[in-house]
Amino acid sequence: MTLYAMILKMSEGLGRTWSIFGLTLLFSLPLGLVIAALRMSKIWPLRAFAKVYISILRGTPLMLQLLVVAYGPFYLFGASVARNKLVPIIIGFSLNYAAYFAEIYRGGIESMPQGQYEAASVLGYSRIQTFMRIILPQVVKRILPSVTNEVITLVKDTSMAFTLAYQEMFSIGKQIANSTTSFMPFAIAGVFYYIMNMVVAFIMARCEAALDYYR
Repeated sequence: MTLYAMILKMSEGLGRTWSIFGLTLLFSLPLGLVIAALRMSKIWPLRAFAKVYISILRGTPLMLQLLVVAYGPFYLFGASVARNKLVPIIIGFSLNYAAYFAEIYRGGIESMPQGQYEAASVLGYSRIQTFMRIILPQVVKRILPSVTNEVITLVKDTSMAFTLAYQEMFSIGKQIANSTTSFMPFAIAGVFYYIMNMVVAFIMARCEAALDYYR
């Protein structure tokens, strides 16, 4: 197989890789905020649930979590295994990354001075208005570097989808490498991941620049 043919074949899975990446962010970012709110809740059962959730999702391998989501319902309840492997992949990735984002959110929110809440209360802002208009924009600015690290890690972690035999870019490259006994597909995959990360880093850098007025 020629180099061009390898690149063309692996490009077919690149769209699936971007789908995993985009859908995971779409669901895990807001879910992480919900988990962070539960983690900081004054209601003990909610706080305990969030702690256990974060502990389990951060303390076990992502590969194992994907297998549990995909095949757990079959072994536990006899339910049919999802034919579209993208669904359990997105569920597994979203649940996993929400745990990491939750702790990043919590760190950012708890780092804000209490005086800002008190000043906003004096000015007549409600608790929700204070958070949405004053606290959250500053939190986003503070946590953006940490979020960027997780997003870049997600780009590389999309390769874990091969666990469920999903035909994304890395899976296709692995198949080509096995059939041609060549290391070239792995090198091509590395270049693709590097370019994807450069795109992500550029976008996140622009976001940081846009929020630079929060100092």
